[in-house]
Amino acid sequence: MLTSNLYPPFPGFGEHSPLPISLAFSQQRCKAVSEEDLIAATAGVQHNQAVTNVAELFIEAMEYIVQKSAVDVLICAPPKFLTDILDDLEDVEDEAEHISKLQGLVVFKQKLIFHDYLKAKAMRLRRPVQYIRQTTYDIDARKQRKKRRSGFKNKALQDDATCAWNIYLALYYKSGATPWRMPLNPYDYPTCYVGLAFYQSLDKSKLLTSTAQIFNERGYGHILRGAPAKLDKDDRQPHLAEEDAATLMERILHAYKQEHDTMPTRFVMHKSSKYTDCEFNGFKEVLKSNRVNFYDFLNLDDSYNRTRLYRNEYYPPLRGTMIELDEVSHVLYTFGSIDFYKEYPGMYVPKPLKFKCEFTQQTSTVLAQEILALTKMNWNSSRFENSRPITLKAAREVGAILKYLNGEEDIVEYFYRYYM
Repeated sequence: MLTSNLYPPFPGFGEHSPLPISLAFSQQRCKAVSEEDLIAATAGVQHNQAVTNVAELFIEAMEYIVQKSAVDVLICAPPKFLTDILDDLEDVEDEAEHISKLQGLVVFKQKLIFHDYLKAKAMRLRRPVQYIRQTTYDIDARKQRKKRRSGFKNKALQDDATCAWNIYLALYYKSGATPWRMPLNPYDYPTCYVGLAFYQSLDKSKLLTSTAQIFNERGYGHILRGAPAKLDKDDRQPHLAEEDAATLMERILHAYKQEHDTMPTRFVMHKSSKYTDCEFNGFKEVLKSNRVNFYDFLNLDDSYNRTRLYRNEYYPPLRGTMIELDEVSHVLYTFGSIDFYKEYPGMYVPKPLKFKCEFTQQTSTVLAQEILALTKMNWNSSRFENSRPITLKAAREVGAILKYLNGEEDIVEYFYRYYM
């Protein structure tokens, strides 16, 4: 019988482990928020006010830690009774976000999401925050949560080893280290990868743009917030004006140059809606003026479900399987069977990712290989079969947090580790 490689054991960490980096705790680096204060903050108030009250309590405690000692990452571990209270008020919808019928637009609930709100408001402390539920490290709390939420759509519970891998990986990255990188081919052009997604402001009065920028193979994420977008009256999709597209591209290239002391030779953009001529012209003019002569602009649709592939075996198609729909449109299985695992890693039939080569110079095969490589650049998970490339995934996650950063006292950090 074949042994699955899907759930590798966690080797521990420390001096005598393959993972030599240790976690350093001390009384100076810990601060408790009392149960009485948390109960008082949530009693007799509406959901949004409860989230605001609780977030301020935790931020006040984290600020105390930052002022007294040097820390790399702030860990926020709310007790289960508190997350139960907040979950009860969020369970009106199953997901914190969903893709609008207007393609390319991410719509968020008007109810405050504690995880996102806390990370947004804690940016003023200039330290990444790791949010850890009690169900992550307490098996009894995990069982209670599963039983309590049996009436709701539930994500599969992770085993202890996977939880440990994911926590260690996230803390390692947020502390400033790089867990892994894309393979570097010395013959390839230095490339800047960018994801572009749109999100609504908290009051839903306007569309805003967020980008998650991945600096070539090193994978350093840099966040930029673009100008407000507008819904096109013809295709009902969010788009940028030509001038705004040009301004955004200038800021992207400036950020890249700040990091690398040079401009990229090639530019790749993954966008969740179609490109208009105005958008492309705005992007292209700035690329041309900065002598970035090689570029690929792709439209990615992860809600596509019109085409499914099947094998004559028990498991679904292999990850990396691609089919050409026409000269510009392709379907790519970024999630699927993986021979190394010796079993299918999913719970449901996988959906492929559709990508459209709208303005491209590279072949579809090379572009698909890059998409697959970018799905592995998600350092919030130790698994390498993520379905969305980090360009698109990060741009959407960033929007969920950026929408809370509109106040005069708010500070917007530019590194992706503050958002994941």
